[in-house]
Amino acid sequence: MKIERFGLERWMTTWELDVECDIAESGILPLTLDDLLALSPAPDALTRDLHHTPLGYSEARGTLALRQALAGTYANVHPDGVLVTTGAIEANFLLFNLLLNPGDHAVIVAPAYQQLLSVPRAIGCEVSEWRLTPESGFRFDIKELRRLVRPETKLIVINSPHNPTGASLSDAQLRDIIAIADDCGAMILSDEAYRGLRHPGGPPMATPVVDLTPRGISVGTFSKPYGLPGLRIGWIAASPELAERAWAMRDYVSLSPAKLSDRLALEAVRVRDRIFARNDEIIAANLKTAREWFAANADIASWTEPVAGLLALMKLATDVPSMEVADGLAREAKVMLAPGSVFGYEGYLRIGIGQRPDIFAEGLRRAGAYLRSLAKERVPADAMGE
Repeated sequence: MKIERFGLERWMTTWELDVECDIAESGILPLTLDDLLALSPAPDALTRDLHHTPLGYSEARGTLALRQALAGTYANVHPDGVLVTTGAIEANFLLFNLLLNPGDHAVIVAPAYQQLLSVPRAIGCEVSEWRLTPESGFRFDIKELRRLVRPETKLIVINSPHNPTGASLSDAQLRDIIAIADDCGAMILSDEAYRGLRHPGGPPMATPVVDLTPRGISVGTFSKPYGLPGLRIGWIAASPELAERAWAMRDYVSLSPAKLSDRLALEAVRVRDRIFARNDEIIAANLKTAREWFAANADIASWTEPVAGLLALMKLATDVPSMEVADGLAREAKVMLAPGSVFGYEGYLRIGIGQRPDIFAEGLRRAGAYLRSLAKERVPADAMGE
């Protein structure tokens, strides 16, 4: 497979160890092991389990206990329909290679985490982008999806809450998507990495697609809503038959999840209500800070506030290329805000509201100072009366 360079990941790798305020991060503030133990109703038992776990291979498709726990977060998923993977990124990679062949047509939401677009193209598929645009307020346009889908469309790929805009599908919109897929016989791959990250007081999240139609496949991860990206655990929720096929392909990729990660992921599912309550506090604090910052700095930046999830696009008032702005912020202000150009949106930066609130506030303060200094440098000489 010949595949294009992963622009976002390469850029983040360049700066993520050097910055002091990462406010582009796509997940919630990561838990420490002590944090997870403190949330557990039986921390001593969990500690003993971890200390006495042989560091050998784990069950190839994830332990039955973890698959049962994950299946229990859905209404219509059997544990045999759950495959535990090395992050959502492996889940999506397996599914694309199972569901698509060269020459197939797929409709994929855009902008998107680059994998969702790049892997189908590398397979040799024809990809139509279902774009969320500034003109629509970064909302999902069902009429546009109907226009893009063809009788031969094999796959519709959705992502809600959406990376990088924070848009969110409603149940009514999701049922419209299912009806469109039924008409052409397409499967629906729903990247639900941000499921569970509802904003306090915000609208309810759409039902997982796997619970609504046999055509639906849901992909989840512990990286975003659980604050456990270092576990490298994700999953596929689908029919047992499709999960079995994905498992057979996984034998050639990563073979099995890490045993300690599997056990910690199980504990996280068991205490997810406590984790989500923690998330609510972080999101509420950072939304308040962001609203105040954008109101005070409307002359240099604006945003469409995310409906759910953790991400949004910050529109810049400057005409400096977003990559140049993002590099300058990281190098000079030690702040990470991802360049919109890696998502195909020049003039924007991606901002994440999952960071520790004091770091988030400091990152915005520094970003404001840097953007103002940049604006002064770009003022034409005749505008200053010279």
